[in-house]
Amino acid sequence: MSEINTIEGDLIVGDARFTLVVTRFNSFITESLLDGAVDTLLRHGAKRENLTIVRVPGAFELPLVVKKIAAKGDVDAIVALGAVIRGGTPHFEYVAGECVKGMASAMMAHQVPVAFGVLTVDSIEQAVERAGTKAGNKGGEAALSSIEMVNILRQLD
Repeated sequence: MSEINTIEGDLIVGDARFTLVVTRFNSFITESLLDGAVDTLLRHGAKRENLTIVRVPGAFELPLVVKKIAAKGDVDAIVALGAVIRGGTPHFEYVAGECVKGMASAMMAHQVPVAFGVLTVDSIEQAVERAGTKAGNKGGEAALSSIEMVNILRQLD
């Protein structure tokens, strides 16, 4: 079989610019996600001066801020970080659903990668596991995804 042309993003970032949008609600979780994301970006070659952190009240507010940042066109990727923890009311479904729809819409409209590092979990224990304990750090995983997407898009341009 002949060689097949394959485009993949590598995991070295170089000169890319990232904005990390992090929620203050559930900050005991989101600060760990942020630490994981920043650590991952720096370990993979990002420069501190190319990182910007924007803090928003909660996950419901993420899409508007992500859309505004993407529309400016001065970042290579956005990493959205938050935690929506299920409670006893339907609030969880509304917030989580609108959050993901809004960020996906912003990504598609402005063609800027948006890494979804928003935990949607059933319990505080699950959130803690995903913010740096048993299940790794989902903030770091979102940052890694954003690096790969930046590199894929650069190859496609």
